[in-house]
Amino acid sequence: MTKKLETLFNMDTPEEIKPVEPPKPEDAAPVPHFTLAEKLEEFDKIAAALPKVKGLGDISDAELEDLSKKAEQAFDDLMDLGMQVEARYGSRIFEVATNMLNAAITAKNAKINNKLKMVELQIKKLSVDKKHGEKTGDAIEGEGYIITDRNSILQKLKDLNK
Repeated sequence: MTKKLETLFNMDTPEEIKPVEPPKPEDAAPVPHFTLAEKLEEFDKIAAALPKVKGLGDISDAELEDLSKKAEQAFDDLMDLGMQVEARYGSRIFEVATNMLNAAITAKNAKINNKLKMVELQIKKLSVDKKHGEKTGDAIEGEGYIITDRNSILQKLKDLNK
């Protein structure tokens, strides 16, 4: 660079420029690393924890699971293809692969949301049944008093110690 440009742009001369040191690893905060497989395992664990529900909405769980698997397979295929083509074409392929991954995640989310809605409806039904006097078990409704005898209380206390 010439002296005129350096003075015009108020830049340092090459002798005055000091190399910048990269930050030390212990100074930097650790960046969490997530893989697709870990996230999908979390989705599957959530789906397994929820009760099996059929007939909710127009799309069943099996259809959403099939769509998710197809989108994941398309993502893997497009990622492989993107690595094998020229860089100028690869960017568009990676963009489409990202859309496929987004479709898989959306299908999993829809499946989980459907199950959560069904659980919410079941809880609401139980509360309505309870309000209308339908008994849902062996519990006896009362006004805060428990009627029992001394022997049953002693038996329950013995069982607690075991």
